[in-house]
Amino acid sequence: MAKEHVIVGGGPAGLYAIETIREYDKEGGITLVCDEPAYSRMSLPYYLAGNIPEEQLLTGSSEYFQATNVRAVLGKRATAVDTQGNRLTLEDGSSLPYDTLLIATGSAAQRLPIPGADQPHVVNLWTLEDAKKALSKAKSGASVVFIGAGFIGFIVLNAMAKVGCRLSVVEIEAQILPRMLDDAGAALVRKWLGEKGVGVLTGTSVTEIGQLSDGRKNVRLSDGRALTADLVIMAAGIRPNIDLVKGSDIRTAQGILVNHQLQTSVPNVYAGGDVAQGPDVLTGQQEIHAIQPTAQDHGRIAGANMAGQNLRYEGSLLMNILDVIGLHCTSFGLWRDDGRETKTIVNPSRPVYRKLLFDGDRIVGAILLGPADDVSMLNDMGMVKGFIQAKTPLGSWKPYLLKNPLDIRRPYIACKVAEKLLQSTLLQMPTPNRRYRFRNLQPTTKPNPAHQVLVGTRPTVERL
Repeated sequence: MAKEHVIVGGGPAGLYAIETIREYDKEGGITLVCDEPAYSRMSLPYYLAGNIPEEQLLTGSSEYFQATNVRAVLGKRATAVDTQGNRLTLEDGSSLPYDTLLIATGSAAQRLPIPGADQPHVVNLWTLEDAKKALSKAKSGASVVFIGAGFIGFIVLNAMAKVGCRLSVVEIEAQILPRMLDDAGAALVRKWLGEKGVGVLTGTSVTEIGQLSDGRKNVRLSDGRALTADLVIMAAGIRPNIDLVKGSDIRTAQGILVNHQLQTSVPNVYAGGDVAQGPDVLTGQQEIHAIQPTAQDHGRIAGANMAGQNLRYEGSLLMNILDVIGLHCTSFGLWRDDGRETKTIVNPSRPVYRKLLFDGDRIVGAILLGPADDVSMLNDMGMVKGFIQAKTPLGSWKPYLLKNPLDIRRPYIACKVAEKLLQSTLLQMPTPNRRYRFRNLQPTTKPNPAHQVLVGTRPTVERL
């Protein structure tokens, strides 16, 4: 008898689960429930910057769902789960039966209790509707104040810089990007922002958002200063959307607790993406890693297991990769010192910052920072991540790396990290490309001459 699979949430976890279920289960019913259209939240900055049209944000269409044999219930919110009767209740009072259920409800932006935060042109910029509200003010020359200097805020800040807005950032912590960089790395980013004309105010908070006679906002700070803004963007963090399972026997902590199969405490109910608190690949502890790669992996593993497989997920890796107006900032794994052996190299004038953290002869954490046009920066990010994710010992190459921290390529090749990564497939089969494409366009790759520096062979040396 065919199974009924129900998925709540149209983000990456939900959509990758749909496609994976279809790889294993051609006949089972799949119903997608989502209170928004299926679109890419990570692409909103490109939409704000005018790089793509709204249509290109979409990650599914009626034709796509029909071709995948998915019943799409869009614009309706799921309100309750009956794990005893295996039914999902929707906001209109209707319900859906399921054999397996995936909860991929994502996360929501936190709204700070600041007087005046409910005014027009004070937005979170977390949803498509938020982006539409901001577009009328996000123009060249407009003043934009960000409340919060974290990862999400800086993704949007980068888009606003491309538009030509005048930018200021207010952060209550003593440094910017406090959950991504250490003090030294954050100081270099702050200096870079200052050179780009971005005002940065740390160690202070917004106490009130007033309204001026010309319609602009008067953003008052706890240290007595005030900023004038055409648009205020609240970027004070996110929280998992766990309300759906409140009152049920599905266990939660910060998010919905899941095991290595992405199962919740109820075996036929799964969770994935920002809402799921699952295993960390380095510590084994249950953590929330609210990033796109983790959501995709969660969706694939959950989808396969919903379709009758028995696949184990080794865990997600904490990572943040951010472009700050042309400066790449990256942190992986256990990047906080916590007494670990570290190797740091810094060149403030470029700027270049590299910090590697070790557990014995394994790299377990890293911070890399440098200009986006440094080819070695981009390649080294991937190689350092590979070392951490594959848990590969450096062995005799550790002394070399400690002496030459800018040369990760030789140890990477010598320790056969790529070979180990290729052996650790997620689904034990090649992962196909997503079936949905904007206007059915296929990606194109433009050769980069600088790439030859890293992949080309060494010149032949004539023997004398």
